[in-house]
Amino acid sequence: MLWAAAGVAALGLLISMEIAARYYCDGAPGPMTSQVKDLIYAPKPGPLYAGMALMMVVLPWRQRFVAAGVAIGIDSVFALGRWAVGAEPPGGHFFGSGALWVMLGCAVIAVTRRTGQDRVLLLKGVGLGLLLVAGRKIGDTWLLITAKTRPTVLDPYLAVADHALGDPSWLAGRTLAAIGPIGTHVLDYVYAQLAVAAAVVALYQLRHVAAERRFPRHHLVRTFLVIGLIGPAFYMIFPVVGPVFAYGPGASGTGGVHWALANLWPHTPPPFSAPHSMPYDAITPRNCMPSLHTAWATAIFIHTRKSSRLLRYAGTFWLVATLAATLGFGYHYGVDLIAGVVFALTIEAALRSHARGWDRSGIQLVAYGTSVFAALLVSYRYAPMEMAAHPRVFGPLLILAMTSVVYGYVRATRLWEPKDASARQLEPQPEMV
Repeated sequence: MLWAAAGVAALGLLISMEIAARYYCDGAPGPMTSQVKDLIYAPKPGPLYAGMALMMVVLPWRQRFVAAGVAIGIDSVFALGRWAVGAEPPGGHFFGSGALWVMLGCAVIAVTRRTGQDRVLLLKGVGLGLLLVAGRKIGDTWLLITAKTRPTVLDPYLAVADHALGDPSWLAGRTLAAIGPIGTHVLDYVYAQLAVAAAVVALYQLRHVAAERRFPRHHLVRTFLVIGLIGPAFYMIFPVVGPVFAYGPGASGTGGVHWALANLWPHTPPPFSAPHSMPYDAITPRNCMPSLHTAWATAIFIHTRKSSRLLRYAGTFWLVATLAATLGFGYHYGVDLIAGVVFALTIEAALRSHARGWDRSGIQLVAYGTSVFAALLVSYRYAPMEMAAHPRVFGPLLILAMTSVVYGYVRATRLWEPKDASARQLEPQPEMV
């Protein structure tokens, strides 16, 4: 029933976003239309093949090879057809549709050829893969809606509040420029391939699903999806484009300079003056507060703590490199990152509490994380001048607020671990099919 409810909710969200995109974005296609197009037109292959890989955790190895071979075969036929008619695929991508066809085909097989636990497990796998793909489509549509419906942004408020932290984006931008192209390329790759890192960690966590015939009670994909569904709502409340757009040339190098307050990033810190909202274009997403890249990287870090040594090192590296990239490329202010960490830990605590059963410690941790997150947003909006005027007070307070949530999460989860371990030992094992 829970999976059915999640499916109905996802379908309702897709329909709502489709209608919103048509209404607010001058008839632009929404996530449902875009998903249907992916069946024929070559989409970005990464998300679709990542979704198929997650689906295949429920399959035995032989069926995994068959599914992968069918997906590659379908994509090869589509690529040859496009080459024969001289059609240039959008974005230059030749593969991707095959993975979507395989996931839909597995859904049909589950309904028509499987029964009992086999049917339920395969449908869960298909739903997991399609949710990952749909989540990306919904996110892209939502970002476009934020640009169309929020003509003004609040970057000056965050720029002033960031004085309390020493303007870390400006410092990171100058540092990255001094390091040279190698460091830039490494951080750019890490920033762009966050979903790939999450897929690797998720596949590690779900590697025993086919043998045990059940999913673990909590895993990284759940956290990723919930962060991606809830986080963008705050973009409408606190629309921000980021330092490189509001105080620099824009990510393209020239596009944002016509809308920027001044071309200051990263060499000249923004002026210390009373903040005000500023108009910006209807193209750039207002996707800074909170930093979801930071939230997702934090989730990867958390979920690699119980993994192999290699994944633990990789999770730590990905978190540090993501923080450096978000600041060094001018995509976020320092206060965005603090809010992103608190947001991720609160979501993770809520999902873990739901999976293991709510108790007093779980309720207190989620309530505290929510309160700190709300307090951060309120202070950024209504007290940036006070924060900037007293950096020796408010800078440590911001770090302390974030650290207190981190400490609360670590303390609570350590208390939960003995209970979780005993529950796993007492949990009846399903019959092998």
